[in-house]
Amino acid sequence: MTEALGSTATPESGRPDSESDDAGSKKPRRGGKRGKKGPLARLALFYRQIVAELRKVVWPTRNDLVTYTSVVIVFVVVIIALVTVIDWGFNKGVSYVFG
Repeated sequence: MTEALGSTATPESGRPDSESDDAGSKKPRRGGKRGKKGPLARLALFYRQIVAELRKVVWPTRNDLVTYTSVVIVFVVVIIALVTVIDWGFNKGVSYVFG
């Protein structure tokens, strides 16, 4: 039977098993660009990354926001009503059983 692609029998790196078992030959990874910067530079980089991610966000329009808010409020009111009815039913049942 043939092996399926991506099976666990083959290493993910694509190298033969004999090369991947050589754990002693790997060099420790250096910090790269982030490791060489000071704390203020890293903080500035973090801030720039936050701003870049916020620019990717698709912000809802006012109409969308009103719709979403209405749906949430209606859902909460329905759940409150359901819990109230169930609580009232349990109250009447317990009063009937224990008098």
